[in-house]
Amino acid sequence: MRRLMILRHSKAERPQPGGRDHERPLNRRGREDAGTIGTYMARHGLIPDRVVVSTAVRTRETWQHAAGAFPADVAVAFEQRLYDAVPHTILDVVKRTSSDVRSLLVIAHNPGLQSTAVLLVGAGDTDARQRLSEKLPTSGLVVVDFAIDDWEELHRHGGRLDRFVTPRSIAATTD
Repeated sequence: MRRLMILRHSKAERPQPGGRDHERPLNRRGREDAGTIGTYMARHGLIPDRVVVSTAVRTRETWQHAAGAFPADVAVAFEQRLYDAVPHTILDVVKRTSSDVRSLLVIAHNPGLQSTAVLLVGAGDTDARQRLSEKLPTSGLVVVDFAIDDWEELHRHGGRLDRFVTPRSIAATTD
């Protein structure tokens, strides 16, 4: 079995005139939300063997603020191809993952991440699948399980949606 966790970067500062999109940092809410998602993941045993992160500032900062909840030895790679990637590119990055990695976390951007998640999910909670097809908000975490032996075997609609959570949905269940 393989587990793919897809995390959209947290809320970033608005683009500045003449500024580069790649360099936008997280805003205060984004930093808080990234920490909330990291804590949620650790509390629920969603610890990745490997993390692949887009090189954009906001994705790297999302990982930085989430990573405080994880063991220090989680392997991390920064991948330029994930910046504004289309599903085909995201799938290529995932399929090239070493077979010894059972649980992979990808931190990147929309619309590519949402499209990739919808493309891969073929089973799971119907309501969660519907919400995912409508929107993957910032700091949204999608967990998809696959009954495969190697990442190269990943295929359309081959996964089961284990969960789809956001900082808002986490807060609603703990109030």
